Formats: sequence, C-alpha cells, structure tokens
Amino acid sequence: MNAIITQEVINHPRRRLFGIAAATIAAAQFGAMGNASAQGSATRTTATLPESGAQASFASLKQIDAGPLSVGYADEGPAQGPPVILLHGWPYDIHSYLDVAAMLANVGYRVIVPHLRGYGTTRFLSAATLRNGQQAALAADVIALMDALAIPKAIVAGYDWGARTANIVAALWPDRCKAMVSVSGYLIGSRQANEMPLPPQAELQWWYQFYFATERGRAGYAKYTHDFAKLIWKLASPQWHFDDATFARSAASFDNPDHVDVVIHNYRWRLGLADGEPRYDEIEDRLAEGPLIGVPTITLEGDANGAPHPDPGVYAKKFSGEYQHRLITGGIGHNLPQEAPQAFASAVIDVDRL
Repeated sequence: MNAIITQEVINHPRRRLFGIAAATIAAAQFGAMGNASAQGSATRTTATLPESGAQASFASLKQIDAGPLSVGYADEGPAQGPPVILLHGWPYDIHSYLDVAAMLANVGYRVIVPHLRGYGTTRFLSAATLRNGQQAALAADVIALMDALAIPKAIVAGYDWGARTANIVAALWPDRCKAMVSVSGYLIGSRQANEMPLPPQAELQWWYQFYFATERGRAGYAKYTHDFAKLIWKLASPQWHFDDATFARSAASFDNPDHVDVVIHNYRWRLGLADGEPRYDEIEDRLAEGPLIGVPTITLEGDANGAPHPDPGVYAKKFSGEYQHRLITGGIGHNLPQEAPQAFASAVIDVDRL
C-alpha cells in the first residue's frame, strides 16, 4: 500500500527558532536525515528501509519495574541513541511499530516500544492495584518508565490511546518531552466535556463505548476479545487488508489477565461510570482545562481513518510551538504506523529537527 503525504505547516512563535525542516517525502524512500539530538546527538545516515511487513517480530522483549507495573517493552537501536518512545492504542499492541522501530533504529535512534497496562507482558506488581485505564494513569506510566530507564527526555509518538498519552506527556511534562508525533492530533479529554451529548451520527461511531458501559458488554468483550478486536481493526481501517497472521501476532497481547478490566475501566471512566484513583485527581483537573502543547509537534491523519477522530482544523490552535500537520493518503486508516510506517518514521525524524 503506497502512502502519499500532504503537508500543512503552521508555524507558531517560539523562544528559539530552529528553522523548519523541508519535508518532501517519497513513499518508497527516505534519504539522509542530517543531525538531530535528544540526549545528546547522533548522525543520521541514509538507511535501507524494510518494506511494510518485512519485520516478523522484535528481536527480544525486556521487562522492568516502573511505578505500579512490570513493563514489557521492545528496545531497538543503539543504547546511546536519542530516545524515542512509541505508544500503541486499543485494540492493538507494540507490533504496530515493528517497521517504524526498525527504520528509526537503522538511522541511530534508541526506540522504546512498551506494552501499555493490560497488554502483552506488562503486569501489575500488586493484586490490590485498581486495573485503572484512565488517561492520567497511562501518561504517568510513561514517566515512570522513563525514570526506570534513566531517560531524562525523549520524543514521544503514538496513535489512538497512545496519541492521547503522548499528548498528556507533552502538555504536562514538557521538560521530559523533546518533541511529539500524534495521529489524529489533540485527544486530551475530560469527563466534564464527555457529559455533553453529541449529534446522533457522532454517537453512533462510539457504539462500543456504550456497549462497554453495560455488564453484557463486559461479558461480551471478555468472551469474544479477539473477534471484537478484529472487527474494530476492519471498521477503523477499511482499506487495510491485513492477513490472519498479522492480526494473530497482536491479538496474543490481549490475553493479558488485566486486559479486559483495563479496557472496560477506560471507557467507563470516560463516561463518569467508574472512578479513577485519587492520586491522579490533580492531573485530571489540569487536563480538563485543555492545556496547550508547546513542544515541537507533527500531527498525522490517514485519509481512510474509519475511527472517530477530530478535524485537524479544530485542534491546530492547541499547539503553541513549531507545528505541522500531514494528511497521509492512499487508503490509510486508524493504525497509521503499521499501515504507513515510512510516513510515521519520517514524521518522527522530521519533528526532531523542528
């Protein structure tokens, strides 16, 4: 599947002007990337990039205690390279980033791809901890992981739940975030805003959220987790023709014993039907104000995204630093890093230069 990038550049004043990276990117290649830095500097060299789907799996997964979790994560590229943290969404997993991680590692980045809480090999350290899926908890997990790995600052990038998490890290911990790539832009929410009803067509797109609000929905998701996820993949990416092996590779991550609890809590919390943890109240209060994001940012959108997503014109004003928006065409759906890995990897490299 070929992807073509249509780029819109919106430049906001910043204290220091770094200049804007030129971004004419072909679908089948990217060239030399110049110099960039995160924890220092690394020289980018022209790399031979794998075709989409060329990576069968990550070389190995590591495990580290971070906050309330034992986090399972892939760690690709040179250990001293500028760090990039790639965050997946629901119902997907770290394999969305197989090709992106290989591309970034090939040009000198250290790429960290963690399983979110409730996925893959990530586990709660205590049976007593609430299987909490609220947005603040997921963002705090990223900061805890960075602390555990002694990473003071990183580029953060994500889609779906991962984009929202990256948004929160960039907004509330800008000292820990060098730059950000976000699919579908600004996704920080508040339970107060979610109390407002949407027009019927918009509500229809969130059908599964209302399903999960019921005990029937919880039981249905627990019984048919893989079937449910495959349906969402098809609805969210209607032109992505993934095969059974590709789906099965990610679906194995949903067998995590906490997966159903975390997913159900996430969607019930959004609607005010489940409580979060008091320790995140202050963070949620700040997020409810819709904080601006000042770190350099590139937002992406696929031209065939079948999942609910905001119009780019609505969220552009939420980014007060250097900012670009790119429309990725060619039938690209919701799982943009897996469907258009070169476009996603290019955005990470380019945002490092803003």
